[in-house]
Amino acid sequence: MSEKRSVLKYRIIMVIIAIATIPSIFVPINESYSEGTFVYVSNGEDGSISILKLNQNTTDLDLVDKVPAGPKVMHMAVSPDHQLLYASIRSEPYSVLTYLINTHAGNLTQIGKVPLPANMVYISTDNTGRFLLSVSYNEEMIAINPISSNGTVQPNPVQVISTGEKPHSIRNDLSNQFVYVPHLGMSQIKQFIFDENNGTLIPNKPEGVRTNDNSGPRHIEFSPDNRFVYVSNEIDGTVSAYVLNNKTGILTEIQRLSAMPRNSNSQSVDIDNVANAGESKPINLGVADIHITPNGKWIYVSERNSSTIAAFAVDSGSGYLTHIENYDTEKIPRGIGIDPKGNFLLAAGQESGYLSAYKINNETGELMYLNRYESGKGPNWIEIVEFD
Repeated sequence: MSEKRSVLKYRIIMVIIAIATIPSIFVPINESYSEGTFVYVSNGEDGSISILKLNQNTTDLDLVDKVPAGPKVMHMAVSPDHQLLYASIRSEPYSVLTYLINTHAGNLTQIGKVPLPANMVYISTDNTGRFLLSVSYNEEMIAINPISSNGTVQPNPVQVISTGEKPHSIRNDLSNQFVYVPHLGMSQIKQFIFDENNGTLIPNKPEGVRTNDNSGPRHIEFSPDNRFVYVSNEIDGTVSAYVLNNKTGILTEIQRLSAMPRNSNSQSVDIDNVANAGESKPINLGVADIHITPNGKWIYVSERNSSTIAAFAVDSGSGYLTHIENYDTEKIPRGIGIDPKGNFLLAAGQESGYLSAYKINNETGELMYLNRYESGKGPNWIEIVEFD
């Protein structure tokens, strides 16, 4: 307990220092807001992070604040204790920002900015909150940076790994023993053993699990019991289900099914200029983000070609998925998010500049459209936290 108190005291001191030294970033607490559910949206084109409050009773989203971050602020991650928000800046100089979250009002106070080794497409923290994991799609790199006791990312990585073509995300499993990196360019998910004491990765055996050629594994999600893993495959428009061996960390594929609308006759579009790279390259169907509800019953996947969200039911015993429906949403839904209670889904339209909000039917998994809200230019990633 004494260590936790000292860390909390240090963070309070850092807030006071940040308020005194960077007033242009700090926004006074709005006392009209109380503890609740807060939504953070990175707006890549206008270089800001929007802060909204989700009212669980009225289902409304109210704008709390919009803070400057930097050009091409994109992927974000929240610390395990929900006290800190990290944001990747994907313009030069490539960096990561650390924000303290005001648990009363949801406001953000920037307390750190350090360089990252390259243009990092995805960031996450390990389950202890002591390390920031990141991958570079263009530079084909994995990096692990330490996080100090006050929550700020440190600039010198403990490990940098050259990896395969186009890694697109990096996540620890729920036990914090294993790390997985989907590689879009080589149709493989790399598997690592994670040392949470020093933050280093060791390749597992086998080092990777193959997916279908030209499937393009992108993002990864874990069932709440850590028995199953689900991966969105960007290029061929599918979702894959895997059994996770909790002793070895090895993934075994059990199912792959389409995330595309079942009645769609539209032609696929080239989201990432894949088709223009050569006739041998497949057209990219544009599947993007994937999230599971806290109860593990429903999975949702965003698809950027048809601008829809695919809903799936999860069999908790076998891990198998059953397609429910595809729902129209904002144009180019790069990122989606589910609130911690599992009541609502939000979708960010990268091209529309809006969020769409949906109510999740906890009996059927169906989505009911509620409303849309302006976010900023190029919204692309969503993080949702809740404080009692």
